[in-house]
Amino acid sequence: MGITNDIKKISKLAHENNAIIIVDAAQSVPHMKVDVQDLDVDFLVFSGHKMLASTGIGVLYGKQELLEKMDPFLAGGDMIKEVKLEGAKYNDLPWKFEAGTQNIEGVISLKAAIEYLEKIGMDNIEEHERELTKYTLDKISKIKNIEIYGPLDHNKRAGIISFNINGIHAHDVATILDEEGIAIRSGHHCCQPLMELLNIPGSCRASFYIYNNKDDVDRLIKALEKVNKIFKK
Repeated sequence: MGITNDIKKISKLAHENNAIIIVDAAQSVPHMKVDVQDLDVDFLVFSGHKMLASTGIGVLYGKQELLEKMDPFLAGGDMIKEVKLEGAKYNDLPWKFEAGTQNIEGVISLKAAIEYLEKIGMDNIEEHERELTKYTLDKISKIKNIEIYGPLDHNKRAGIISFNINGIHAHDVATILDEEGIAIRSGHHCCQPLMELLNIPGSCRASFYIYNNKDDVDRLIKALEKVNKIFKK
């Protein structure tokens, strides 16, 4: 839904109740500055392919004391320090969790992606997306029968806009947009309980990144207007 959650506050509440907090930051790390120490999260994960790296590579951050208490979930080379017939001793961090041959090319691509984003500047990326989000919200809110999920204040959301056109299934909208050369996501977005809470079968989701501009938004708006016309017939 594009909402920017107050993770620091949630983390504080979790720890006050002796809970562990795990943050899925796949839609955060590529788009804004993230400081795991300031947020005081126990675990944080993100994907490489959402930040211009190749697929199949990601990052798990965890507090050292928690990682040291955990057993490896994969068996293979490097995750053990010593092996005998009677048992084995696990290796030190991070090797304990890095069994077998690593995704070497994936790591190289992730490093290149991180350096590229840092060169652009995470503040610049966030500002660019915020400007596009404001521009899109202003335009898309004027489309007939549109329903936008989440806050309409662009300062309270990231570069994601989830929406539906009333009476038209999200998959149909996405199919027509695809024919216009516009790629969005449609469906449950891996959060079916949220869709059930909103009492909808799914939604459309448009998202922005550093390679998008206002011309892309204008094409999206024009295509959505075409969707209305097609189903009106």
